[in-house]
Amino acid sequence: MDKVLIFDTTLRDGEQVQGCQLNKKEKLEVATLLDEMGVDVIEAGFPISSPGDLKAVTEIGRVVKNAIICPLARAVKKDIDAAAESLRYAKKKRIHTFIGTSDQHVYTIMKSSPEAILERAVEVVKYAKQFVDDVEFSAMDAGRTDNKYLAKVAQAVIDAGATVFNVPDTTGYNLPREFAEKIKYLRENVKGIEKIIISTHCHNDLGMATANSLAGVEAGARQVEVTINGVGERAGNTALEEIVMAIKARRETIRVETAIKTEKIYDASRTVSRLMRMPVQPNKAIVGRNAFAHSSGIHQDGVLKNRENFEIINPEDVGIKKTSLALTARSGRAGLKHHLTRLGYTLDDKKLSKIYDEFLKVADEKKEVDDGDLRIIMGDRIPTQKIEISLIEVLCGHPLTPMATVRLLIGGKEKEATANGNGPVDAVIKAINTTVQKKFEIEEFIVQAITQGSDDQGRVHMQVEHEGSVFYGFGADTDIIVASAKAYVNALNQII
Repeated sequence: MDKVLIFDTTLRDGEQVQGCQLNKKEKLEVATLLDEMGVDVIEAGFPISSPGDLKAVTEIGRVVKNAIICPLARAVKKDIDAAAESLRYAKKKRIHTFIGTSDQHVYTIMKSSPEAILERAVEVVKYAKQFVDDVEFSAMDAGRTDNKYLAKVAQAVIDAGATVFNVPDTTGYNLPREFAEKIKYLRENVKGIEKIIISTHCHNDLGMATANSLAGVEAGARQVEVTINGVGERAGNTALEEIVMAIKARRETIRVETAIKTEKIYDASRTVSRLMRMPVQPNKAIVGRNAFAHSSGIHQDGVLKNRENFEIINPEDVGIKKTSLALTARSGRAGLKHHLTRLGYTLDDKKLSKIYDEFLKVADEKKEVDDGDLRIIMGDRIPTQKIEISLIEVLCGHPLTPMATVRLLIGGKEKEATANGNGPVDAVIKAINTTVQKKFEIEEFIVQAITQGSDDQGRVHMQVEHEGSVFYGFGADTDIIVASAKAYVNALNQII
């Protein structure tokens, strides 16, 4: 099968989102992870934009072992110079340069003419070729560029030495059919285009970034530009996890493949979410916490009989340990029996029907029924609030190492511990773990403001894993550190 190159621009286009900027250390963490995943090209940044970004791209080039390092540059010689400088340690090098080609961009942004833009595109590609053999040219806003003119630009930059021609749907304007026709037109009307790589770069303004990218691949594109979690300008970019798993799930139809180690996808998603401080929406395809969760009785029964009844992707293929069967008022007997069996209860059909009636009463009162609720339904006496917070003291601030002291009431007995962390919340969590003498895995950590102002109340949601089960904790306080401790202890009480 043909290989589709995965070009990841999380560290460039993804980082342009307000509030999601990364420092050099964080960029190196993401770049290393992308390299380990098997990403073919890493767009490591925009070196001319700041001295810090130039240093970050340079350092990424030093540490990345396999991927092509590709800095971005406008069609300006000083940008190309900065990009070339940032590549001095990179093992595999590419310079990516761009200019707007649609009438909208040519006349209103560039204040130029199509002829002048064409001349400038050729000039900058030739200039970049002095530094590297691999040059990618992007016709910005190609989605709204007339196909005849786009083909003229492609022909000129290919003749000038471009090795990749990128077709960005910069504003997410195209429909999949239109985008596929654009790629097809280029393949049929540009001489020598079969010798270079056609790339796609689709934005999600109308929610069609993945669909357009796949349409481009089916039309002959062999590079797809993506970001982890689909982060990026405005509504974001094509999501790496979506395009990769769509190709994997439908490989016999699409007849292409990627080199991505898909089992690393979930970890990459959570890492980028944490570093960029951008929570992943629960219903996000592939990596959202509900992507492999079932609450409907019909779905749960079907999945328990055969996972493929309602899941076209094995969660383990993307690094998620297992399917989640949430118990709600929409769950059926099959889901209830599954969880009761997991907890060690054995029921015949008659007993299950009786318990199911009790379960529905509880489920109607609560959004989701947890293990503690099930034990109560089964007649077991469950002590309430085994752990209570008695004291939290935190010392932090530049240049201090965050340190927290936590005092808990556990079964009526007072226990205290002190711990350091990489932040005040981390220090508190570690102190709690020391107190209870166990460590639990936090799968998700979300902070939300409930009210407005600097004295507003914050709500923390945590998803904690223990022995294959997931527990949810919630806490609210005007002090976000205290709210985090409350959420963690709330989850521990369900576990313990």
